[in-house]
Amino acid sequence: MVDKTDKKLSVSRQCSLLNISRSGLYYEHSGESGRNLDIMKAIDRIHTCYPFYGFRRIRNELRNYGFNVGKKLVIRLMKLMAIEVIYPKKNTSVPNCEDRIYPYLLRGLPVERSNQVWEMDITYIGMEHGFMYLAAIIDVHSRMVVNWDISNTMEAGWCKEIVAEAVAKYGAPDIFNTDQGSQFTSNVFTGYLLDNKIKVSMDGRGRAKDNIFIERLWRSVKQENIYLNAYETGHELFAGLTVIEPVEIKRILIFTTQNAVINISTSLNNHHLIINVQ
Repeated sequence: MVDKTDKKLSVSRQCSLLNISRSGLYYEHSGESGRNLDIMKAIDRIHTCYPFYGFRRIRNELRNYGFNVGKKLVIRLMKLMAIEVIYPKKNTSVPNCEDRIYPYLLRGLPVERSNQVWEMDITYIGMEHGFMYLAAIIDVHSRMVVNWDISNTMEAGWCKEIVAEAVAKYGAPDIFNTDQGSQFTSNVFTGYLLDNKIKVSMDGRGRAKDNIFIERLWRSVKQENIYLNAYETGHELFAGLTVIEPVEIKRILIFTTQNAVINISTSLNNHHLIINVQ
């Protein structure tokens, strides 16, 4: 946003107009330490096996892994990894006042055809050095993965582009369901859905059954692909997910239909790489 070559406005003036700190403009995030990255990988494995574990039980499990950690670090890393515990609980979170939280539209709704309801979610993927995020959209009726992508950030624009690619290929769904993550509640994301006459549905925080199919997808992909391969770069990760053979897809996505498996294979092989890897 700040143009250091602008001769009319100084950097200080631009920062003032944008309401950002000038010192922050030159700050480069050092990233997580090697120890924290190892802890994040352990948290991911624990959460994949026990998605109902809260930060206290995850902290206790981490100690069994040899990590003597406190609850503040566990909570911070879980937030960074976009991990939310799956169990019914009261919604005590205060949403961003600038973003609208849309109602949940799937309660009691019979899903009887493809393109009626799509669901989207994002998960953490541990790398040999660092981590990435994997996002996917599933058609609830057919269980087909209509689009997916990886990135090193969870930005609303990235999520919108994934949806736009899927809509261009398969047409718009009637309802699009997500959680209440800031990338999904942003006007950039919801605005695109509304502009395309798509009804916006959002899970209640911590609902145990929302996005259940994507949760199964994450567990299967991680246990049968990610954990078995030491991907070092985003390009290696993308290639490793893209070249999954149909027979492997059938084994991983055991809840899909035969037609869905064929469609997933085609989608993966024709997928266009949109990735920003440092």
